[in-house]
Amino acid sequence: MAATLDGQNAYTEAVATGLWREIPVFRMLLGTCPTLAVTAAVKPALTMGLCVIFVLVCSNIMVSLMRKALRPHVRILLFTLTIATFVTIADLFLRAYQPRMSEVLGPYVPLIIVNCVIIWRAEARASNSGVLLSIVDGLAMGAGFTVALCILASIREILGTGHLFEIQVLPKAFPPWAAMGLPVGAFLTYGFVLGSINFMKKKRA
Repeated sequence: MAATLDGQNAYTEAVATGLWREIPVFRMLLGTCPTLAVTAAVKPALTMGLCVIFVLVCSNIMVSLMRKALRPHVRILLFTLTIATFVTIADLFLRAYQPRMSEVLGPYVPLIIVNCVIIWRAEARASNSGVLLSIVDGLAMGAGFTVALCILASIREILGTGHLFEIQVLPKAFPPWAAMGLPVGAFLTYGFVLGSINFMKKKRA
């Protein structure tokens, strides 16, 4: 019974960690390259998030399965090769079935290979845990990453175009903020959200 409770606590902890306590973009400040680059609109941000979830879960499974055979001097190499395999699958899938979105995301899908979030979870979780816990961890971390991207993208798309998913959400009289579609808009939005989170944390404390 105690072992079962410990197992349940481990899964609960993994979900809470991925969705809030160590949410990569807002808490650990990891994966900021795609965060700033693909959040001008929600659709590319959501697509990038789904690709990261796919790569994160699949690479966690593979690393967990071979964790007992890992050697310290080659583990990072094996992590990178494993991640690169699934990134290639995701990239080819987008090119075949979502060519327009593949064009919009450009080089940022292949760059998932060096995304610190993926390697971090392979090292911190998958290389030390069973397959099921590694899957839960990958789903939670990937979902947290995706939610963060979508929050930033929603703010930028609404203020930059007045639309969300191509649906008018602001009055037509509202003047679009063109800067929100530019890199400066990404930095300003990211800084505003981080500042708001830190303010709320201090206020609660």
